[in-house]
Amino acid sequence: MTAPSLRSLSGIKPTGQPHWGNYFGMIRPAVALAQQHEAMYFIADLHALTTIRDAAALRHDSLGIAATMIACGLDPIASILWRQSDVPEVLELTWLLSCVTGMGLIERAHGYKDAKTKGKDINLGTVSYPVLMAADILLYDTDVVPVGKDQVQHLEMARDMATAFNVAFLGAPAGGTVDEELPWDGRLLKRPKAIVQKDSAVVPGLDGQKMSKSYDNYIPVFAPQKLLKQRIMAIKTDSTPLEEPKDPTTCNVFALHGLFATPQQQAALAEKYRGGNFGYGHAKLDLFALAEAHFAPQRARYEALMADPAALEAILADGAKRARSIARPVLDRLRSAVGLPQRPL
Repeated sequence: MTAPSLRSLSGIKPTGQPHWGNYFGMIRPAVALAQQHEAMYFIADLHALTTIRDAAALRHDSLGIAATMIACGLDPIASILWRQSDVPEVLELTWLLSCVTGMGLIERAHGYKDAKTKGKDINLGTVSYPVLMAADILLYDTDVVPVGKDQVQHLEMARDMATAFNVAFLGAPAGGTVDEELPWDGRLLKRPKAIVQKDSAVVPGLDGQKMSKSYDNYIPVFAPQKLLKQRIMAIKTDSTPLEEPKDPTTCNVFALHGLFATPQQQAALAEKYRGGNFGYGHAKLDLFALAEAHFAPQRARYEALMADPAALEAILADGAKRARSIARPVLDRLRSAVGLPQRPL
């Protein structure tokens, strides 16, 4: 008898068109998970409200994320794709979790500490961001969550909140502690595990720093051919003359080339670097050719999807309906446990 698939969950904020760092770090690995898991994907438009104040942009970018995921290989029929705000149960769970979450845990969150250190104007949404994130994960009885090394804390906080809720309304078993995997038969909230993407290296931007919209050093996933070439030709390199050998291991162009190249192509480029009489401009043109070949079919699919917003809305509406069919029983058992009446459908 075949074992049931584990349920995985991934989310991405709609903050403009994704760039190469988003694609290689999150989108492609997340889409690949659908081959092994019961995969769920949500567009985190509620999370985006902590910083975005442009309603039209939020609506457009939310559809853009849906189009991006589908263009990059996500099957919205085999998996579930929805907009976070279309499942109101997530906000109710956020409140239930808030009532068992101590401020000490919130104050240790990286995002909150970073905003406070930098003297940013901190709104309540920023403070409660980890609770909403935990609700996103716990609402669907999620088994596994793919995260990068820098995101492990988010999953650990969700696990801590699940344990706190279970202890508060079920009580800890004899000899158990809140840090253990507590073997309740009918536990209220699952404690999901992280799938840490150890092999996902940081994607460098045009200036060598981590690719980010904040640094304006990014290359959009679906940049038109002309813009794609302009951004690649703008990658910073050193001043080593054309005729001299170059070190591929210190070159941003070479690092980005490796995202698309086969091992044989990467080895051939390294040999050209070390042999001399090969300029960085040549390497950039090689990178452009590989990137254009990789993204051109996906870009065409993305543009076709964005040209039919009604079809995208229909996909998201279907995804929300299916997501709610999973979320509602979870919330029903939580409402019963805390003493709230069951809501009519």
